[in-house]
Amino acid sequence: MADTVARLAGTTSSRALASPRRRGLTSWQDRLAGVIMGGPALIVFIAMFLVPMVLAVVLSFTDWNGYSLHFDFIGLDNYAKAFKNPRTIDAAAFTAVIAVAGTILCNGIGLGVAALIAGNGRGNTVLRTIFFYPYIISALIIGFLWSAILSPQGAINSLLTQFGVSPLPFLTDVTFAKVSVILTIVWSHFGFNMILYLAGIKSVPAEYYEAATVDGASRWQQFKSITVPLIAPVVTVNLVLTLVGLLKAYDIILALTDGGPAASTQTIVYQILRDSFAHANLGFGAAQSIVLLVVTAVIGLAVTFARRGADQKASES
Repeated sequence: MADTVARLAGTTSSRALASPRRRGLTSWQDRLAGVIMGGPALIVFIAMFLVPMVLAVVLSFTDWNGYSLHFDFIGLDNYAKAFKNPRTIDAAAFTAVIAVAGTILCNGIGLGVAALIAGNGRGNTVLRTIFFYPYIISALIIGFLWSAILSPQGAINSLLTQFGVSPLPFLTDVTFAKVSVILTIVWSHFGFNMILYLAGIKSVPAEYYEAATVDGASRWQQFKSITVPLIAPVVTVNLVLTLVGLLKAYDIILALTDGGPAASTQTIVYQILRDSFAHANLGFGAAQSIVLLVVTAVIGLAVTFARRGADQKASES
């Protein structure tokens, strides 16, 4: 009996000693597996994001033209020039207009359309496809398409001429061109916002609407008091994604107006690419890129924190 107890005690003690070793080995294997699985993504992230960003920061302090191997360090001259250059200031101002107006319109239209076609009918399914389709089309194609529609000899002006109406300067007048650019961008982007809002609306429990209907609440009251508060996180995501995306607007403008008339529809990204390559001043373009990156990050974080603060106040009340 004593021998049996001794053997069992020895076996238990050996297992107790081996158990931490096994756990340590398993933990090490899990870490190795994580490194192996995440390694390729990390390498791509470093190669495609961190390295170019570091190079852009370095080049922003130089006068490199993008072609020769010779360049000089000029300190903060490029940054000072970016804040004093009238063309850059005008481009930044129009970019801000696109970002603010586009964010409001894309989210307002997207949320309204999502609320109207949130039902399960076949017609709503078709409408969702129609509204979302422009978002998956190349931005250059959209720009060329609307250029053909809005040009002086385009479809709309040809139709107006047939009815005896004078053609409208959609792309040749400064004000008309700016409005045309903004509305074209909104038309091509709001379908993405609509899909996100649809997902948020579908996640709201139907019991809330049933209880509100019993209490006599109208559709508008249900939308205002139930739908909007419960999809607040989706609103935050949509606002940030839309705002950040529109700050980088370039493709549609390139194909629609090419920055005209009189450089009135140039955005900051359009200006960066033009200074970097067309004017062979990549150092200056890099400085503008860094400024845009910082501004975009600050605005994105500000919108996120503002929305979170509003959501917390709403939940507390």
